[in-house]
Amino acid sequence: MTLTSTEKIDVVNIGLMLISCVVAIILPFELFLIVYAILGPLHYLTEISWLHDRKYFTKGKYDWLALLIIGLLITAFQFKEKINEALGIDISYPDSFNSNLVYVGLLGSIVFATVKNNFYRIAGLVLLILTSGLSKHMFVFFTIFIPTLIHVYIFTGLFMLFGALKSKSRFGIASVIALALCPVLLFTVYPNTYFFAITPEHKSIYNGFFKLLNISTLVDIFHVSKPVVNAPVPTEQLVNNAWDGILYHSQTGIMLMRFISFAYTYHYLNWFSKTKVIQWHKVPKARFAGVIVFWLISLAIYMKDYALGLQWLFFLSFLHVLLEFPLNVTSIVGIGKHFVGKGSKSTPVPKQA
Repeated sequence: MTLTSTEKIDVVNIGLMLISCVVAIILPFELFLIVYAILGPLHYLTEISWLHDRKYFTKGKYDWLALLIIGLLITAFQFKEKINEALGIDISYPDSFNSNLVYVGLLGSIVFATVKNNFYRIAGLVLLILTSGLSKHMFVFFTIFIPTLIHVYIFTGLFMLFGALKSKSRFGIASVIALALCPVLLFTVYPNTYFFAITPEHKSIYNGFFKLLNISTLVDIFHVSKPVVNAPVPTEQLVNNAWDGILYHSQTGIMLMRFISFAYTYHYLNWFSKTKVIQWHKVPKARFAGVIVFWLISLAIYMKDYALGLQWLFFLSFLHVLLEFPLNVTSIVGIGKHFVGKGSKSTPVPKQA
């Protein structure tokens, strides 16, 4: 059976999923930390560059500026204490500041990607800003899940599905089904085996920056009860230690980390394995050189101080999530049109990612 170039890529991706699953089962925490530091920065840079050349899949020329401003405001909130100290001021933020911004960015991207009329675009954005306070009722969804697991797993799956429907690859749908089935493997293969315990150094890094994702998922998705600390006055340290026992030593905690590690690893591998299709490398030489230099600098920072690397790249990592929203909307709309029989060959669509 002769395979087309797209079908070969789909077969390779199924293989990459299986490899990602195997390594995630054996080294869940370390795999995540490694790919996040090495592949993550290159992904942010190349995807933003790729989106720029495709006008961010928006109807307005400057829509991306709104998402850029949201990214800057979220970054300012993330580092508010350091900024206040440096400027000698005390800027206070609403409790739901971050969720309000992501709410406007996500739903505003529906406007950016689908509405051409300026009056309706402005009216839609004003309405979203006025109703952004509603995001506090889904605070964890907007601040924790949208920028992380939904971005790397759900949106990746939808993008793959859209590409498979457009390319009509014999293995395109199979790759989407494989992506959906991988969590089954991660939660059923050697469920009671923790092959290599996380090192104290890696545990410290994970606790400092990523632990909240695991706790939120365990509580809101797996309905794990918050740990009860048997102490007259439970301190923050005792509570953290109790959570560590669940995250790093319980079966549910380990299975969840396998999935998180797999989702991030394959999200990056999917992007780089489809270079021929996406063609993110076809950019001006000066920009490509700048991307490589910035990536190498980022790697050096991560090698010297992982925590500093995360701070260095926080804006870029969150910005690429925001700038991808219109593309996510475009993929969802494209899938919907396909299944309701309204697809049009004249409608420009993004290439499979």
